[in-house]
Amino acid sequence: MKKIYLAGGCFWGVEEYFSRINGVESTTVGYANSTIEAPSYELVCTGATDAAETLMIIYDENVVSLNRLLTYYFDVIDPVSINRQGPDRGTQYRTGIYYTDESDLEIINLRFLKEQTKYDEKLAVEVMKLKNFYEAEEYHQDYLKKNPNGYCHIDLPPLKK
Repeated sequence: MKKIYLAGGCFWGVEEYFSRINGVESTTVGYANSTIEAPSYELVCTGATDAAETLMIIYDENVVSLNRLLTYYFDVIDPVSINRQGPDRGTQYRTGIYYTDESDLEIINLRFLKEQTKYDEKLAVEVMKLKNFYEAEEYHQDYLKKNPNGYCHIDLPPLKK
């Protein structure tokens, strides 16, 4: 199993979207690259932690490749928006690809360059090694499964598994 961390605005919709993809074994929402240890949601929302709402994806690379996951990712984010996705605004809603395995960087960079060719503006997606990841509070985990009519900035069509 492999891991990748993706920030794409409000983590509720990002988690639900990726949880539907065949080969994704588990998802956990949390806060990446915080300057404060174990921040709360309320603290993250102030901008004082510099944390991004992020999804940790554990996936089977024999079923779904990192390149495919990144293609799905770019399908549901606005990669040129700075510190916002949909109506959500703030540094916690920035976009980012955070890796822990150095061997993933080449795949990430190639996908990033391919996506950049689709835009005149520079992509606002951070690409960096993960500094830290703190799991979000339990009520955020699988939020849209628990609250099917809950808020989501992503159009969640059925995905082929």
